[in-house]
Amino acid sequence: MKQLNPQELSKQQNYKLLSGSVIPRPIAFVTTQDSTGNINAAPFSFFNVVNSAPPMIMISTGKNNGKRKDTSLNIEETENFVVHITDSDNVEDVNNTAAPIEREENEIERTQMELIDSTVVDAPSVKNAKVRMECKLDRLIQLGDELEGSDLIIGEVVMFHIDDQVYFEDSKIYAETLQPIARLSGNDYARLGDKFTIERPTE
Repeated sequence: MKQLNPQELSKQQNYKLLSGSVIPRPIAFVTTQDSTGNINAAPFSFFNVVNSAPPMIMISTGKNNGKRKDTSLNIEETENFVVHITDSDNVEDVNNTAAPIEREENEIERTQMELIDSTVVDAPSVKNAKVRMECKLDRLIQLGDELEGSDLIIGEVVMFHIDDQVYFEDSKIYAETLQPIARLSGNDYARLGDKFTIERPTE
């Protein structure tokens, strides 16, 4: 078995080991705006649930030679954002927003997406997303060093919006209708594969 000391590897090597091993990862498509109203939209696969009472999610945004992501800057400034689940219907548009453009430019203009007002937060929402979560910032934690570290953003979900075709019974999500897209490594992605059920032990 190969043994690799992360202290002896570059940031890129550690990233490739992590992103190639921790798979599949859901993709958060995050919309924010700054205090002057400039809108930003970007996908992040370092994303997951961290709490349910209250409901909380996390995203991690990396730095490029010390430069923070516009998403992180906007969230720190306004303390609100919207997370949309990337699915098979919107993945191409989501990917088009990943281009490195200036903070004042609106990535949504590169897509066919339509923005609408959110219910609780100031950041806009994407109308056609099957699942979206309006969030308020709980905390922002800077990880690693100033040049190559990341911003860990934890947000409390203050409003869920679930498409009728995806929601069923008592707060359950129909995965086959949602058709989420997962990130693998590099430029590789995955769709929902075979599903199986295993009952948890009760004793």
